[in-house]
Order: sequence, then structure tokens, then C-alpha cells
Amino acid sequence: MNQSKFKDIVTGLFFTTGIFSFMSGEFVLSTLLFGAASLASNLSVAKPVRI
Repeated sequence: MNQSKFKDIVTGLFFTTGIFSFMSGEFVLSTLLFGAASLASNLSVAKPVRI
């Protein structure tokens, strides 16, 4: 599985879980999950560089 698919799956899981926690009334947890989804979608994965 390449990095792009893994990144999309993790972002989708954070976002979906955030929606469910928002609907159940856990607003602090949903805010944390939406923030994690935002970071997961915007950060690039570091790749090792051979010297």
C-alpha cells in the first residue's frame, strides 16, 4: 500500500469518527479528531535521504 492511499484512509477515518462523535455530543473529542484529520491531510510524510 503506498503512502497516498494510507494517508487518504487515515484522514477519512479521523473525519468520519469526528462526525460521529460530534453527533453524539462529544464536542471536545470531535474537535480533536477534525484537527487530526486536517493535519493528516496537509502534512507530507518525510522520506529518508541517502547521503
